[in-house]
Amino acid sequence: MWQKVQSLYQGILENGDKRTDSWLLVDSPVPISCIFLSYLIIIWVGPKLMANRQPVNLKPVMIVYNFAMVCMSAYMVYEFTASSWLARYSLLCQPVDYSDSPLAMRMARACWWFYFSKVIELIDTIFFILRKKNSQLTFLHVYHHSTMMFNCRAGVKYVAGGQSFLIGLINSLVHVVMYLYYGLAAFGPSMNKYLWWKRYLTSLQLLQFFIVTIHTTYNLYADCDYPDSMNAVVFAYCLSLIALFSNFYYRSYLDKKTKTT
Repeated sequence: MWQKVQSLYQGILENGDKRTDSWLLVDSPVPISCIFLSYLIIIWVGPKLMANRQPVNLKPVMIVYNFAMVCMSAYMVYEFTASSWLARYSLLCQPVDYSDSPLAMRMARACWWFYFSKVIELIDTIFFILRKKNSQLTFLHVYHHSTMMFNCRAGVKYVAGGQSFLIGLINSLVHVVMYLYYGLAAFGPSMNKYLWWKRYLTSLQLLQFFIVTIHTTYNLYADCDYPDSMNAVVFAYCLSLIALFSNFYYRSYLDKKTKTT
């Protein structure tokens, strides 16, 4: 049994995209798994360590961080758009270009930066803990941040380009808006009057999942040279996020509105 497990693990490592094997956090699942376990330990231990301490004032750090993430997300939007446009990508069916051509490598690098950004975004959770905003450490928050790392690693490891570019493009665009909101909110209560559009940010997040789900559903049934296994994973994952974000939207906006009336 152990030999079979070793054989399966070796097969998973060897069947990836040879272009991205040597890139940071790509070849083996061990490093990202260690990051994930460390993340869970921080979530478990962090609130206990902060229980008898005052919240940490992170205002300058959060302002810089959030606007840096706006710039990073905007860069990825540009790279995904430029690479797909210059390579004449099809929005309906786009196989992965596994060649070493400049455009194929540019798209692969854009996918890697998207993956790496999901590791950086774990800092969001650390900010919550240090500021004692434990109510924001919801299942949705932890689930989304944790699973995106593994999904994006699989994308870079096996399908760095092709249909997967649309996920990175749309999500990066949403994150430009999202981190802009967080960056403005970090200035304090004086900005609240300009942040009336939080509800629409959640709607935008839901919209991206619906778009990706529809796109993936089409590719599951279309004759396209793109792995059905990846489409199936994306489809199931998007359904889970639609359910969780819809529940969050209902509890945050609709349910409260019903109670006040």
